Formats: sequence, C-alpha cells, structure tokens
Amino acid sequence: MDKIEKQKALDMRYMRMAEIWSENSYCVRRKVGALIVKDKMIISDGYNGTPSGFENVCEYEDNTTKPYVLHAEANAITKIACSGNSSKDATLYVTASPCIECAKLIIQSGIKRVVYSELYRLRDGLDLLERAGIEVVYINLKEQ
Repeated sequence: MDKIEKQKALDMRYMRMAEIWSENSYCVRRKVGALIVKDKMIISDGYNGTPSGFENVCEYEDNTTKPYVLHAEANAITKIACSGNSSKDATLYVTASPCIECAKLIIQSGIKRVVYSELYRLRDGLDLLERAGIEVVYINLKEQ
C-alpha cells in the first residue's frame, strides 16, 4: 500500500469515527461530528449542540435552529484552546463541510487539512478554506 492509499484509508477510518461521534448531538434536524487529528492522534472532538450548561435542545418548536447552537468544528477548536494543545498542522474531520464562520476559525487555528463527507447547503466555507491554502478533501462514506 503506497502513501496515498494509506492516507485514504486513515481518512476513511477517521471519517467513520466522526460520523459515530455525531450521534452524541442532541440536535434533531442535523447531527454533525468533528475530530481534530495530529500525528495520528485524536487531539480534540466536537459535535453540534448548545454551550456547556445550557439545555440540550437545539431547535425551537418551529424546527429552526437556536442562534447559540455551536457547530461541531467550533466545539472541537475551542476544546483545543482550553486544553493547551495546538491544532497547528492538524487535520479536521467533519461530517458536514464547514460554514463560513467555522472556516474562519479553522484558518486561524492553523489546521492544514479538512476532510468532510457531506456538502453543507452553502459552499462559501469551502471556498474560503481553499483560498487560504488549506487542503480540502471530500469523502463519500456511502460509497464505501
């Protein structure tokens, strides 16, 4: 197995783990999971949900998302900030492609690669990441 095949196999494994991690979300409309990996170690994780100490209800009765719900990427990145670890040159595995706000956090956190398995409704986050020189990789988990 060459280096490219090994990386693809690792990417698939971590994406499956991010998919499983998304099951921790209390959100009803969409569950998103994220893992930050550096040197083949998971250094942070996250899933979409409300901030610590808030009720675990992400949507209003009309099924719209509450404005203070954190995205999975933001949860994983802020955990890094609290831990004293560094996400510089890490890879982010996330089940849905990042929105523009999360893309800004990814750029500022030093993450060098983003692997995702589902396209978010807007592409502007991906476009910003690519503009910043961050490698963006799509993996279709359903084809595997």
